[in-house]
Amino acid sequence: MRFHLAAAAIVASAITAPVAPALADGHTASTPGQIRISCERYFFTKRVIWDRPKVFFIDDLVAIGYDYEQASAIANRVCRDESLIGNEEGLAATMQTILRNSPPGRR
Repeated sequence: MRFHLAAAAIVASAITAPVAPALADGHTASTPGQIRISCERYFFTKRVIWDRPKVFFIDDLVAIGYDYEQASAIANRVCRDESLIGNEEGLAATMQTILRNSPPGRR
């Protein structure tokens, strides 16, 4: 019973730092070469507990040239950084640094 109550208390929220144009419904559209940075977050805390990247974040990284393994590692690194929780500008800046230091196609 306790597990079910704890599971019910978990609410998925998204911290999104899009690098894509916003649509009328508040979502973003991915255009070639743009990355939608979005993480599933534990709603009630500023700590990284089960935070993980949303699928389209990884897909956008693959679309610009990273292989799936690299894209997943990058997205998880970004989403599991406690200093970036609630920090959309920090998310974008971190992603720009990663792109500059480890561009797609490099191993």
